[in-house]
Amino acid sequence: MAFRKINRQQSVPDSPEKLIFELPRRNIESALWHQGEIMHAYAQTTALDKPDVAIQLPTGSGKTLVGLMIAEWRRRKFNERILYLCPTKQLVHQVVEQAKDQYGLNVNGYTGNWRNYKPIQKTQYENAERVAVTTYSSLFNTSPYFRNPQTIIIDDAHVAENYIASLWSLHIEKDNPDHSSLHTALCNLLKSYLNTLDYKRLSGVSDNIVDATWVDKVPTPTFFEFRNEFINVVDTHVNGLSIQHEWSMLKTSLQGCHLYVSSKDILLRPIIPPTWSHKPFANAKQRIFMSATLGAGGDLERLTGRKNIHRLPVPEGYNEQGIGRRFFIFPTLSLDDSDIPSLRKDMMEKAGRSVFLVPSDRKREEVVQNIDHNEFKVFDANQIEHSKMPFVDSEKAAAVMANRYDGIDFPGDDCRVLFIDEFPRATNSQENFLMAKMGANVMFNERLQTRVLQAIGRCTRSLKDYSAVIISGMHLPELLHLDKRCYFHPELQAELDFGIEQSKQSTAIEMLENLEIFLENGEKWEEANEEILRLRKQATTTCFPALDDLFSSVNKEIEYQKAIFEGDFVNAHAAAESVLGNLNAPELKGYRALWYYLAGSACWLSYKENNVVGKENQARNYFEKAKEATSGVAWLSKLSAFTLESQEIDTKNLKINKQIEHIESMLIDLGTVHMRKFETREREILDGLSDVKKFERAQKLLGDMIGFKTGKEESEGAPDPWWIIDDLCFVFEDHAGAETNSELSTKKARQVSSHPNWIRHNLSVTEETEVIPVLISPVSKASKGAVPHLNDFYYWELNNFINWAKDALAAIRKLRKTFSESGNLVWRMEAQSILIEAGIDIVSIKKLVKENIASKCLNHESQKNKNVAD
Repeated sequence: MAFRKINRQQSVPDSPEKLIFELPRRNIESALWHQGEIMHAYAQTTALDKPDVAIQLPTGSGKTLVGLMIAEWRRRKFNERILYLCPTKQLVHQVVEQAKDQYGLNVNGYTGNWRNYKPIQKTQYENAERVAVTTYSSLFNTSPYFRNPQTIIIDDAHVAENYIASLWSLHIEKDNPDHSSLHTALCNLLKSYLNTLDYKRLSGVSDNIVDATWVDKVPTPTFFEFRNEFINVVDTHVNGLSIQHEWSMLKTSLQGCHLYVSSKDILLRPIIPPTWSHKPFANAKQRIFMSATLGAGGDLERLTGRKNIHRLPVPEGYNEQGIGRRFFIFPTLSLDDSDIPSLRKDMMEKAGRSVFLVPSDRKREEVVQNIDHNEFKVFDANQIEHSKMPFVDSEKAAAVMANRYDGIDFPGDDCRVLFIDEFPRATNSQENFLMAKMGANVMFNERLQTRVLQAIGRCTRSLKDYSAVIISGMHLPELLHLDKRCYFHPELQAELDFGIEQSKQSTAIEMLENLEIFLENGEKWEEANEEILRLRKQATTTCFPALDDLFSSVNKEIEYQKAIFEGDFVNAHAAAESVLGNLNAPELKGYRALWYYLAGSACWLSYKENNVVGKENQARNYFEKAKEATSGVAWLSKLSAFTLESQEIDTKNLKINKQIEHIESMLIDLGTVHMRKFETREREILDGLSDVKKFERAQKLLGDMIGFKTGKEESEGAPDPWWIIDDLCFVFEDHAGAETNSELSTKKARQVSSHPNWIRHNLSVTEETEVIPVLISPVSKASKGAVPHLNDFYYWELNNFINWAKDALAAIRKLRKTFSESGNLVWRMEAQSILIEAGIDIVSIKKLVKENIASKCLNHESQKNKNVAD
């Protein structure tokens, strides 16, 4: 055979955008103006030599071209090994396909086990002969094949957090059969450190909305007490599990991690992923982060663990135009839940091909079951991972994807109708805890907005695209609420305003007709589009609050995480102090409280691990400051055990704050975009309180409404509804059907007085739980046989209870009017005032009930004899 020529010299222009002209097989003439501006700015400024660079290009603006051209340009110019990272395998295939078919560029895709890579692929990467395109997980694992990349391009960096952090996340799922033994063993270990109710939430099964959304964090001082046992338990069970690699990354650095527990999982991870400890990532000459939005509050730095990321600005004027046209439809604004499946079916008929985004496999199965499989082909994300053509080539099809709000695009005629059914506000237990428990919502504003933009933009990837977006379920409507819309691009504000207005007071037939007009994209839609453009002119974008403070603190936050992960508690404390010095905006109360807690944790560990004099009291002072930073966070009361001995636990605020958190869960469950579900529930309670047959259910629903965990069991000897918060339980005996002039019978008195025993025997309550039995009845006197039991329970006259319930519902309605999201500390403070003023906070209810012991409220023979003697 003939010897091959060796010629490593390739033509290298002075800027990546010029490289396109040297690719003869390309199917594009050149880069678009804004793409060229970005690439030119990258090559001709100091960005070229920065260790970390961020490039912002909005959805549909051609990030892939920019990323691939920079990758190929650096490969040729500097002879570097280039790694181009995508979130999913599907995107790897999509990027490789685009590179070849559109840009005439040869790149290699790497998916699956590295042992299956072809020898030529390995050689071409190692010798810097071709750009390597692969997934985040190919780099962020304990034994990556790509150990020595010189430039790493991170595509869709705004969705990178879970992919990157997964390497340092021990995620033990309750419903994962492989994790079952480990989860059970850890539940047994944690039982001694959780109250009985929380232990049941962690280990048991419940359909209660409060339990389903429950999340908590084990305080660092508590975790320190049993961390050696924790290590032993995990070591015993983790071998052979897929999570053993993550455990190996965390086991020796538990002091820098946090333990979260929820009704779904147990999660161990650091606040910020310690990417500096992963050499294949940290040792690269340059990391280039490409994102639809970079944010102004340092969120990209928190997601990636990198400081001082150099940002290239978006070309001037480019953000003034939106991408594609979306027509939003909100069926739940006008229709009952029972009417939506039928409407969805009719809309699918009009669309031909539809995409469904759902938050879980359970929800996916629910959607799939309601699709006519004889008429529509149904695909999941795995079936279109390598190619979308089976879906696109089908005349009638539905792609139903669980937890895939980004990554798979359906531009042009691929799909014109997108259904978004529910939306996960938080993607892991840490985020859920910080938002719902710590009230640190402000730090997630930009992250949540980006996720929303990614979800609603699956079918609009360019100016010529258009798609209908049908939104239902929880959380996404909450994130599109009126007081949130002002932070969006004017184009999206206008689209949302228009869609919401069209969905109000509309029938299913009218919604279907509007969808048909939109899909036809003719003259009738042109009139509607003019209205959207008019609304766009009136809209302006507002900046999220406190972004300057958040950005100023992020470098020190990363320094804190690095120091504490390495066991350097002195520098961790110093970094936390610097963070606190930057968090001054009033909107950051919850986040400031978190950093007081983290500073205290560093001091506590310094005291416990290194026995540093004075650090114990310093830690206790920080924990006290964390509690004082905001009055709306119930979790901070757990730190009372570690504050100065002179401080007493504020049990009153703790209970009321827990009550408010439960009210938040209830309000979210009933929806925040409209009042219909709330009003239906309110009416059911009011009607039920005046109907003897429905009274018990109404009373249970009332307890839910005012923030209790409630229950009702139909079994022999069981009480009527019970209401529980923390270590306080009201258990009721409803005697609403009694005649006013009748006597309370011996049997009924004995029943209500025995209810505490039933509660303690049948429910998971602690020994410290106070169980208060309450009789609700119109009777005013007791029989002779009932008298011995009257000191064992309390009495609530029926009409007084009903009037109190009406006042309670009025107060909750008042709270509902100002509620928009969970974790809003300003709303929580207002809620506390309203509950106390109305007398429906847990402390006031207890006081009201215990003022009316039955022996003093019901007339009886013993009382008469006493009065005569007096």
